[in-house]
Amino acid sequence: MRKVGELIAFIFLIGFIGLIMAIAVFLLTFDMTIVVFVAIVTIGSIVLKGIHIFNLLSSNIMKKMVWTFYSLCGAIVIGFVIYSGYMESLQVVSTQDVNLQHYEPFSNESDLVTLDEDPAFQIDESPPRLDGATALYPVYAAFAEAVYPEDNYNPYESEVRSSQTDGAFRRFARGEADVIFTAEPSATQKRMIEDMEQDYQMTPIGKEAFVFFTHADNPVETLTVEEIQGIYSGEITNWSEVGGNDQEIKAFQRPEGSGSQSAMVRFMVGHSLMDPPSDEVVSGMGGVIEEAEEYHNHRYAIGYTFRYFATEMVDRGKIDFIGIDEVYPDQQSIRDGSYPVSDVFYAIYLEDEHEKVEPFVEWILSEQGQRVIEETGYVSVEE
Repeated sequence: MRKVGELIAFIFLIGFIGLIMAIAVFLLTFDMTIVVFVAIVTIGSIVLKGIHIFNLLSSNIMKKMVWTFYSLCGAIVIGFVIYSGYMESLQVVSTQDVNLQHYEPFSNESDLVTLDEDPAFQIDESPPRLDGATALYPVYAAFAEAVYPEDNYNPYESEVRSSQTDGAFRRFARGEADVIFTAEPSATQKRMIEDMEQDYQMTPIGKEAFVFFTHADNPVETLTVEEIQGIYSGEITNWSEVGGNDQEIKAFQRPEGSGSQSAMVRFMVGHSLMDPPSDEVVSGMGGVIEEAEEYHNHRYAIGYTFRYFATEMVDRGKIDFIGIDEVYPDQQSIRDGSYPVSDVFYAIYLEDEHEKVEPFVEWILSEQGQRVIEETGYVSVEE
């Protein structure tokens, strides 16, 4: 009975410790794989302790079993750490991760395009409140530097900010932004501003390529529109089906409501977009939800975005743009229309809401404003 009592006490002790560890790991990572590993270690320890207490095996064999079990557990932990580091190294920075302070207006170290002459239009006070997509912030921040009064315009909490596409529409619908700069809104975003029951304008001010990219070492350099639609509908699952190596395609998507995801939905017209690779994450309400997994630059992954910020990643040799119908996305192919997937981007504003908005948008469409767009790296709407 003493041995049984000793085993029961050990089970309670190690079981309690294992339970606390499993709960802690789950709350920190929401990774069930690690929770299962903790459970296996706990159960294994209980089994080994039971064998030891009841002398079911010789001491030499017992020592070998203990050494083997915990060595294997240690190897798994080391392997997991190495794998996690590898996965982290594969991540390609998305536009949401860009440090927008590098493009802050009137900053001494700003990377913004500047005019080499006085602007033909100037706002001296009470400038319109601007917001928009992260990828377009370098454009409209450059507009602000050209015509706004010099001031501190923090990209996250000022009159010139980026709340990302969905956030910009929400702020616009609440009357917290006078002009927002985005690609074509999704159906939900259109309803959001139509529910304001006020006349609004969507003025095209420039063009940008919607691009697909993959690991720089992937031999596939171009795809057709139909092949990409086949990949993202789940009909094409292996690179060998499109002229590549015999490897499964890892097709990443972007978060719902982002400008890129709205563009992807339009691109897939006539095809159902398959469910994306997903992660379990903590929601704002504290529950666990599934969100589109961040892009990881596996050798056989594919992703999409707008061209501007991804160009820097291409220049660093991490990814390559995929040509579509054998046309590479650059300013010339966007301008002449040979690249088949270009999107207009807009200045969206309410009519008669702010007296300086319409003159500001007119200046954006002028030669000076369009030159800012071109020199930033986008394509003007004026030929």
